[in-house]
Amino acid sequence: MATFKHSPTNEQFHSLFLGPLQAFLSLGVETSEKLVNAQLSAHKAYVDLGLEQARQLMRVKDTAELRDYMEGQQRVAKTLAERLKGNADQMTSIQRDFFRQSQKLTEENVQKAQQLASKMRQTA
Repeated sequence: MATFKHSPTNEQFHSLFLGPLQAFLSLGVETSEKLVNAQLSAHKAYVDLGLEQARQLMRVKDTAELRDYMEGQQRVAKTLAERLKGNADQMTSIQRDFFRQSQKLTEENVQKAQQLASKMRQTA
């Protein structure tokens, strides 16, 4: 049975290609998870708000209660607008964080590649 040996070529391959690929994939998966969770949370909040409004409307029995319900819709609209703004800010923050981290990974990998290239020139 053959055994796997670490050679300089394998280490270079891992350092230049596999390591950075795994780091970028990990960042992508983490960011996707954050985005999906944020979207699910927002969706649940919107559905809950809509269902609560439907329940309140079903409890209306006369014109006074209907007037109160309709006046309350301004508060609901304000709450919804604030929630939408908060969700947009959250998505923007997640995207900014992804961009910052991917830029950092890229810079680190370029540095590693330059160091390796310099090392290879010295040994050649």
